[in-house]
Amino acid sequence: MEPATMAWTAAVVGFGLVYWFVWVMGAAEVKGKRAVDLKMGSITRDKVQDKYTQYWSFFRRPKETATVAASAEKVPAFVDTFYNLVTDIYEWGWGQSFHFSPSLPGRSHRDATRIHEERVPDLLGAKPGHRLLDVGCGVGGPMRAIAAHSGSNVVGITINEYQVNRARAHNRKAGLDSRCEVVCGNFLSMPFPDASFDGAYSIEATCHAPKLQDVYGEVFRVLKPGGLYVSYEWVTTSLYRAEDPDHVECIHGIERGDALPGLRRQDEIASIAKEVGFEVVKEQDLALPPALPWWTRLKMGRIAYWRNSLVVRVLTLLRIAPKGVCEVHEMLYETAQHLTRGGETGIFTPMHMVLLRKPAAAAAEEAK
Repeated sequence: MEPATMAWTAAVVGFGLVYWFVWVMGAAEVKGKRAVDLKMGSITRDKVQDKYTQYWSFFRRPKETATVAASAEKVPAFVDTFYNLVTDIYEWGWGQSFHFSPSLPGRSHRDATRIHEERVPDLLGAKPGHRLLDVGCGVGGPMRAIAAHSGSNVVGITINEYQVNRARAHNRKAGLDSRCEVVCGNFLSMPFPDASFDGAYSIEATCHAPKLQDVYGEVFRVLKPGGLYVSYEWVTTSLYRAEDPDHVECIHGIERGDALPGLRRQDEIASIAKEVGFEVVKEQDLALPPALPWWTRLKMGRIAYWRNSLVVRVLTLLRIAPKGVCEVHEMLYETAQHLTRGGETGIFTPMHMVLLRKPAAAAAEEAK
């Protein structure tokens, strides 16, 4: 073959590979984000590397940061940084719902996610005309599924302004912006009046709170008396052994890579809820059998990882994606390995469900 022909052939093949990896491969989910659109939230391109370094330094020892008040006060700011760093990568590979769900035989991950989300309004008894609160709404995937399924109006709160803008854009595209509202704020101090919601939920979000009592207390405050609150919590299970170095590294790996000040134990959740005034209606680990493994979605083969890593590196080299994206992608890949290990060993679950009720008697107390 002539050199010129070989060069043209190589160029065509190279262009075809780039086109396939970046445009055709696009997002893992139909409505997700494409690789060429990867940003780092509201962080300017020249600050991404520095922000990642600051984040990693802070969460390197999450257990210690949670025990020091001065450090715990910094957690919300670093959670905001985390979601600036990862939101677009999550949407690219995960879609609009940043949470896990049990696998379902013969159903896609997307179907399993929707069914897992629709369980929430069913537990709350949500109906048209009800006003629900989404505590830590992300880009609003669950919000839209819950509003569509129940007919309720949903108000979501997230600490990250970039996610607010993404959620609002998705709401408009879905034709649900009249029933789905998104507010930028800290769920530890919410800008809502007392007793202003018929129901509330959080899906794998309150794990970012240094003290669960603080966020549960805020939800209790804004719920109407008799209102229900359901939360899917990230916790260590009774199988976790603090004296086992492998267990410790697995859990710390999850905490470091997901902006968590420290995972709580499964047996703590109900007592914390009661401490702030809730009645515990139901408690269940939705990851236990007969549910099928939730972590299968995280299992990424070497070829798939190489493909995604190559895309990120090429986009960084071409300056389409900012410097630092490679490091964030690597961090998330390593975190996925820890999450998978936590699921396989049974020492961790991301879907410990608690259904709580604010007592009707709270109305009299609040009136005093």
